[in-house]
Amino acid sequence: MNTRNKIKVLYIDDEQNNLVGFKATFRFDYNIFIATDTAQAYAHLKSNPDISVILCDQRMPETTGARFFEEMRQQYPEPVRMLITGYSDIESVIDAVNNGHIYRYIKKPWTDADIRSAIEEGNKYYTTNSMLAARNKELQSAYDELGKFTYSVTHDLRGPLLSVIGAIDLAKTMEDLPEIKELLVMMDDAVKKLDEFIRNTHEYYNLKRGKLVPEDIDFNKIIADATAIFTISGRMDNTRFTSEVFQDEKFVSDEVSIKIILNNLFSNAFKFQKKNGADKFVDVKINVRDGKATIVVSDNGIGIHESHIGNIFTMFYRATSEEPGSGFGLYNVKDAIERLNGNINVQSALNEGTIFTIVIPGMKDGAK
Repeated sequence: MNTRNKIKVLYIDDEQNNLVGFKATFRFDYNIFIATDTAQAYAHLKSNPDISVILCDQRMPETTGARFFEEMRQQYPEPVRMLITGYSDIESVIDAVNNGHIYRYIKKPWTDADIRSAIEEGNKYYTTNSMLAARNKELQSAYDELGKFTYSVTHDLRGPLLSVIGAIDLAKTMEDLPEIKELLVMMDDAVKKLDEFIRNTHEYYNLKRGKLVPEDIDFNKIIADATAIFTISGRMDNTRFTSEVFQDEKFVSDEVSIKIILNNLFSNAFKFQKKNGADKFVDVKINVRDGKATIVVSDNGIGIHESHIGNIFTMFYRATSEEPGSGFGLYNVKDAIERLNGNINVQSALNEGTIFTIVIPGMKDGAK
C-alpha cells in the first residue's frame, strides 16, 4: 500500500525500546509516527493534521497519558485517542474516559492483534466522524443561506407591494392628473423592483437545481438579443450601448448560464450610471480564442468603492443605496461562472466606472 494511503498512527511512550518495537512491527501496515514526549507528539500533529489514531502510554515522567489527552483534544479534537495502561491504573482510565474522551484503552501486555484491531476500529470511527463533521458544516451553511434568503424574500417582496398598495390608496383620493401620474411612476418603479427580484430568484434556483447543457454558443446572436433589450433602456437614459464580438471558432457551453452572466452585468451597468453624467456608455467585448471566451463589460458609471469590491458577489450584499437592488444579481453571476469553471476579475473606481473581465473555458460536447 502507498504510504500516502496508509492510516496515520502516532504512538507516544517514554521507553525508546517500546517505540522502536512498535514501529518495526506495524510500519508495513500503517504510517507510524513515534514520540518520546508530548513536545514531539505536538510537532507530529502540527506537521500531519490527518493523523487519525493516537496511542499513548499512561505512565510518562512529565505527565500522564490521560492528562495529555485532556490537553491535546482542545487543539486537536479529531484524532481518535487510545490509552495504553495496566490493570493497576484503572483510576487513570476512568479519568481519561471522563476528561480526555478516549475512544478505548488497551491493556498491557498487548498483542499485535489487539493493536491492529484497535487501529482499524479507531480509523473507521475517525473517518465516520470526519464525514459527519463535513456534512454538518455543509448543512449549517445551507441553514445560514436559507435564513438570509427568507429574510430577503420577506423584505424585498413586501417592500414594493406595500409601496404599490400605499400609492393606490392615495390615488383613490386624488383628482389632479399630474399627481396621479407621479404616483403611477412610483408604482412602476416598485413593480420593476419586484419583477427584478423575482427574475433573480428564478435564476438562482435555475443555477442551483439545473444541470449544465453543453451546446454551440453563438455570441453574435446572444449579443444581438441583448442589444434589442438594453438599447431601449440606454435611449431612455442617454446611455450608449456598444458591442464587439470576435468569434471564428466553435465554442461549447451552457447558454442559460452565459445569458445569466451577461444579462445581470448589463443590467447593473445601466442601473448604476451617473444620473446627470455626460457621454454615458456600457460596452461589451467578447473574444473567443483557443477554446476560451473572454468577456469584458465596462461602463463609466458610479463605480464601486474599493472597500466593497471583495463583497459584491455575496448574496444580498448591496454596495450602494443609490439604486434599489435585490443583492442577488452579482451572486448569480459568480455562481454561474464557477459552474462553468471560469473566473471573474473586477476593476473599479468610485465615480469613474467599472470593468468586469470574465474568462470561461469551453466545454466538451456531451459534458455535464
